[in-house]
Amino acid sequence: MKASEMGGEFHPEGLLRSHVAALAPYAPIHPFEVLSRELGLSVEQIVKLDANENPYGPVPAVVDVLAEYSYYHIYPDPQQTELREALSRYTGVDAAQILPTHGADEALDYLCRIALDPGDAAINCPPTFGMYSFDVELTGGTVIDVPRRHDFSVDVAAVETAATARVAATDGRVKLLFLTSPNNPSGNWLPDDELRRLLALPLLVVLDEAYVEFADHASRATWVTETDNLVVVRTFSKAAGIAGLRLGYAVCPNWLMPHLWKFKQPYNVNVAATVAGLTSLAHMDTIETVVRKIRDERERLFTQLQTVDYLHPWPSEANFVLCAVTGRSAAQLKAELAARGVLVRHYNKPGLENCIRISAGRPEQTDRLMDALHSVG
Repeated sequence: MKASEMGGEFHPEGLLRSHVAALAPYAPIHPFEVLSRELGLSVEQIVKLDANENPYGPVPAVVDVLAEYSYYHIYPDPQQTELREALSRYTGVDAAQILPTHGADEALDYLCRIALDPGDAAINCPPTFGMYSFDVELTGGTVIDVPRRHDFSVDVAAVETAATARVAATDGRVKLLFLTSPNNPSGNWLPDDELRRLLALPLLVVLDEAYVEFADHASRATWVTETDNLVVVRTFSKAAGIAGLRLGYAVCPNWLMPHLWKFKQPYNVNVAATVAGLTSLAHMDTIETVVRKIRDERERLFTQLQTVDYLHPWPSEANFVLCAVTGRSAAQLKAELAARGVLVRHYNKPGLENCIRISAGRPEQTDRLMDALHSVG
C-alpha cells in the first residue's frame, strides 16, 4: 500500500527540513569530460582557467606512488596519524591540533555544523568564497553579510558591530566569522593587524588559506597555538595540484579538537588522498618550484591583461586575477571565450558586477587566452 492510500494527501517533500527544501544549490565548476561534451571540443583543445586549478598537476612522484600502492582494499587510518605527523612538520603546529579532511570544504562544513544551532549566525564578508554562506544556510543558520570595501578589504569596524548583534526573530548568537587570505575571488591579503583586531571578538574566526602558498606573506597557522578562537583551513588542491583527490586540513585550538574527532566521519579521508598528501609533503621542494612558476605567470598574466582596453585587472596574491569588464557584457565575453575553447569564471553579483576571474595557467595557456581576448575585441 502506498502512503497516499493510507488516508489523506501525502507529499514526501514534506519530510525534508524546511530550510533544506528552500536552499539554493551551490554551482560548482564542471570538469573536463562535461565541458568537452558541452563545447563540442576535445579535452586537448580546452584551456581551463575557470577553477583556480594547478595547471601542472601533482608532482610526478604522486602519480608513481599511487600506481604502486597495494592496499586500496584496506580501510584508511581513521586518525590519519602519519599524515598529521607530516603536516605537523610542515606547518610547525603540533599534530594533536591538526584535522585532515575530505577537501577544505569538509572542514568548513564541520565547523558550521559543530557550532551553529538553528537560528545562530555567522558573519560573511562578500564578495568571497560562496561555500561559507552555503554551509551556514545548510545547517539552518543565518548569514550576516558585511560587504567588503571597494578595494575588497574587510570592513573591520562593520564586522565588529555585526559581531555584537542578535539575530532577528530567533535571538540566536553570532558565533562564526569567515575570512579568506588571499581572498577568493579578489586575491587581496588580510593584514596581520586587522586579523588580530578581529580575533579580539567573541567569535570563532575561520581563516581560509587555500591560496596562501602563492602569497607574498606567510601562513598564520602557527597563530592557532596561542589563540583560542582561530581555526586555519588549508588545502592540497591548489599548490599541490591534487584537487581531484579532495584533501584538506584544519589547524584548530586544543579545546576544539576532541569535539571534531567525535563529530567527523571515521574514514573521511580516503587512502589515495592520504598517500598523495604524504608524497606531496615529501616533495615540497618540487611543489615550491611549481608555485614560483605559477606566481611568475600570474604576474605576466596581470601585465598582459592591462593591455586589453575593456578589462580592469586587480593585483592578486593568489593564483588568479580578477577583472572588471567595461563597455561590454562579461557574460557574453565568457561565452565568446568558451566558444574558442578558453574557460574563465564569470561573476555578476554585488561587489562583482560584470566581472571575470582568470586562473594563472601555463605560459602557452596565457598566450591562448590573450589571443582569444584580442580576437573578440
